Amino acid sequence: MGTDLENGKLEGSGGNLDRKFWVAMAMFAVLAVLVWLTMGEGSIPVFGKPVELRLVPLIVIGGMALRTVLARQAEKIRRQGKRDGF
Repeated sequence: MGTDLENGKLEGSGGNLDRKFWVAMAMFAVLAVLVWLTMGEGSIPVFGKPVELRLVPLIVIGGMALRTVLARQAEKIRRQGKRDGF
């Protein structure tokens, strides 16, 4: 009794994953805009250089967006390998 993915039940859900990906990217963009508009201007010293305070959460959001992109690419590669029989 494997998972649905192992049993091939999710094989046709590529469109669903693409839709979820684009929704996630839109949410990251909305979150980034909200951070930019709501955080006040200020700076903190990082290694002796001033860094804008609003850049810190934007870097975190960017990291999560990058992780989402890499996970989508990995899933595409896995699906391609499964289709080719590897």
